[in-house]
Amino acid sequence: YVPNTSLEYDPGINMDVFALGLIFLGISTVVGSANFIVTLLRCRAPGMSVNRLPILVWGTLTASAANLLAVPAVSLACAMLWLDRRYGTHFFEMSGGGQPLLWQHLFWIFGHPWVYALVLPAMGIVSDALPVFCRRPLVGYTLVAISTVATMVLGFGVWVHHMFATGLPVMSLAFFSAASFVIAVPSAIGVFAWIATIWTGKPQFTTPFLFFAGFILLFVIGGVSGFMTASVALDWQLTDTYFVVAHLHYVLLGINVFPVIGGIHYWFPKMSGRMLDERLGKWTFWVMFIGFNAAFFPMHISGLMGMPRRIYTYPSGMGLGWLNLLSSVGAFVFAAGALLFLINVAKSLRAGAVAGDNPWDAPTLEWATTSPPPVYNFATIPQIASRYPLWEDRLKESEERSVVGDAAPDGMVLDRGKETIGVTLLDAEPNVVLKMPGDSILPFLLSVGMMLLFFGMLAQVIWLMVFGLVCEIVILAVWLTPQPHVAEERVEVYE
Repeated sequence: YVPNTSLEYDPGINMDVFALGLIFLGISTVVGSANFIVTLLRCRAPGMSVNRLPILVWGTLTASAANLLAVPAVSLACAMLWLDRRYGTHFFEMSGGGQPLLWQHLFWIFGHPWVYALVLPAMGIVSDALPVFCRRPLVGYTLVAISTVATMVLGFGVWVHHMFATGLPVMSLAFFSAASFVIAVPSAIGVFAWIATIWTGKPQFTTPFLFFAGFILLFVIGGVSGFMTASVALDWQLTDTYFVVAHLHYVLLGINVFPVIGGIHYWFPKMSGRMLDERLGKWTFWVMFIGFNAAFFPMHISGLMGMPRRIYTYPSGMGLGWLNLLSSVGAFVFAAGALLFLINVAKSLRAGAVAGDNPWDAPTLEWATTSPPPVYNFATIPQIASRYPLWEDRLKESEERSVVGDAAPDGMVLDRGKETIGVTLLDAEPNVVLKMPGDSILPFLLSVGMMLLFFGMLAQVIWLMVFGLVCEIVILAVWLTPQPHVAEERVEVYE
């Protein structure tokens, strides 16, 4: 936080590397997010309308849209910090009329939506894969999709709950406290949908299911501890204590890592053609689950007992020794579980059981091709008629049937170079064949030019800054020059 990051307290280049590095990474994040948004909106399979999108796609789309708004805020803060340090501006310097608190506002306008940008795709993994092991569709699909978007929208209105102890006006505290309580509603919709899916289904206690079920418990614990800090009076007692450390690890580590590892177990056969060892996978889950809770749950208690964060030691008479020892042991146990996972991956890649095309009897599109899939995914473009194309005969939700894989020998074939189908925004009706640019070294050269620009800014070498900027402009101009073969129209009737 400023002013600790000002030139007076840190005269080296450490903070400059931090500030410029975050701007550099922010550019890649924004560009990558824009790529995700365009791809998910315009390059879906024909028939995959917005009410048939996997929840993982909803989560990725929502998180990508949030990045377009959140990342520029922290990039702006870092640019202002760098200008304060190197050119004597006073954005954060009180001696020049600046406001140190402005840094916190800009950082947390990014920071809290970013938490949801991390969590929503992980929640999407659970929403899409959990029904496979419950042998039924996700309960409340529409509500879960809406709650995904609502969580992200509300996430932009709660950043001040990180700043309740900074002396802000009482009215603003009341508003952001209420918003922080309200955001629990869409999150709870997801929890109830997952529990209802398990309750009304026939759960199979495989390794992926265990990770997803464990995630639900961790999500509830992390959510409740966050819900508690939405209360201004309670937050004043908990701010900068280990209670907050416990909360952030449950929401950033627990409810991200467990769905991702469960998702890797689920999609590993599709990626590699081999199964992960089930027995070793269950050992991985239990060791990681026990280790995680042993490491981070005691921090709630130590925080309530007054242990401050960001301080490397603590008085011996506070009764915190056994709690911190338990946390340390739990961290090593959790790391042992992660090591078991890596061993399982290495072992299974070399000698795992052959998976087959659809070992889980999963219903979604990716399981309609071979494992691992060919580089072109599908020889003919699939036509989607439901949310669960491979369970249509079982569910009998309508008379329409998806046409996928071998069932579509007469479907559209894109065999003229790098092409993909373009669809309408809502109904995913095919309306254009998009020609993709060929391989090019220009993106790499663009990143090199940007690196030179930022190195020049870091070292305060004017000629290097100018050279890097000129390289950027020239390479962008060449890259964006229209290419005739890409602009060619391909007009065909899709039937």
